[in-house]
Amino acid sequence: MNKAPDKVKLIRTCSIWRSLEVVGDTPTLLIMESYWFGARRFDEFCRQTGLLKTVVSDRLKRLIRNDCLVKVAYSEKPRRFEYKGTEQFLDLFPMALAMLHWERKWSQKPNALEVKLTHTPCRAATEPLPVCKSCRAEISPRDVSWKVGPGVGQMEATYSRRRRQTAESGSNTKLLDEVIRIVGDRWATLILRSLFSGINQFQEILEDTGMATNILSDRLSELCQERVLYTVDVPGDSRRIEYKLTEKGIGIYPILLTLLEWGDKWRPAPEGPPLLLTHNLCGKPLKIEMACSACNKEILVTDTSFELKISNSRGDNNGKSGSA
Repeated sequence: MNKAPDKVKLIRTCSIWRSLEVVGDTPTLLIMESYWFGARRFDEFCRQTGLLKTVVSDRLKRLIRNDCLVKVAYSEKPRRFEYKGTEQFLDLFPMALAMLHWERKWSQKPNALEVKLTHTPCRAATEPLPVCKSCRAEISPRDVSWKVGPGVGQMEATYSRRRRQTAESGSNTKLLDEVIRIVGDRWATLILRSLFSGINQFQEILEDTGMATNILSDRLSELCQERVLYTVDVPGDSRRIEYKLTEKGIGIYPILLTLLEWGDKWRPAPEGPPLLLTHNLCGKPLKIEMACSACNKEILVTDTSFELKISNSRGDNNGKSGSA
């Protein structure tokens, strides 16, 4: 049944939103994290994420419907299956590296899972860095300008009614907890998109995101508590406030860029990209690349290996290694 016109929520056309429609909730991000750490079978996803079987099953089916995973038989007697990432899924690897970069720099959560990531072409331990594909300089939003593209317009925002999930899932993999808590909430991510495009007052954000007033108020409060945002009085009108990004909030920018580029590539608007970015340091269209901190070459999913160390309550370490 079609919605009545007054019930339709419209937001600015957004490749980030299209990406979030596929990966923008906590259980999906936890499943993706487990995949990068080697999970391929249903019981492995359940064990590593700590999610209910019904939730894991639902998100795996959704990733299959969105052409991100395929189900492949690895045993005929008995018939059993594992999940393989498609090209679309593997193209989300830069997003995972951008999330890792942010979590390592900004998360204050104790007892996090530690990972040693090795870039196999240069054989060095690496810290993934977001760089401009053209000039190789590390990306800062302060060095980026933007203008609307041919795909700009309005699109319907379908907000899910399902219960909000958090990253506190009982997961054995606690590497990306804090960033998953932010990016896994599409409302919060859409607010950050507004802030990065210069929209920073409550009513303006409300119109830009199309979300309910109470949800926007709640998410803004949470982002301030997480020290991602802070507030300042509007000059000349002390009754109004503006929301500003902290350095911690600014650090989320590369994650949004990876979502933007994935959406432009795999969920494109027929008219073209809604947003065109320029890297002011080199004057060229901005394309993000997650680069090795040792050799400054792009980190590809096929060129990495990892070693995990999980600290438990006794202070022991459990090791695991592999490749994505």
